[in-house]
Amino acid sequence: MGINSKHLATFILGAAAGVAAHKYLQTEEGEKLLEDLKSKANNLKADAEGAIDKAPEYFEELKAKGADTLKSSFPDAEAFFKDLYEKFVGSKGTSSADTEVAPVPDPIS
Repeated sequence: MGINSKHLATFILGAAAGVAAHKYLQTEEGEKLLEDLKSKANNLKADAEGAIDKAPEYFEELKAKGADTLKSSFPDAEAFFKDLYEKFVGSKGTSSADTEVAPVPDPIS
């Protein structure tokens, strides 16, 4: 894979943009821009850390409200899920002699 003129032009334009950005950031206006970006980044970091601290409380509240809503909307849901769970767990605990195996049909020739 060789370097063609398109790749070389892209590299030169990228380098020129980098030099221009460096020169701009050395000015007073560029320094103000950097300080503004730093303060916004620190605010975002603080917000993210606060959200991480609040996440367990939020999910516990969501779990409680979801369970209450499910119980009020579908009163039989808890019994249904318990029966369903017991069917799956109970079927794993039975011996192989108790389970019925469906016969495998012969393939069609």
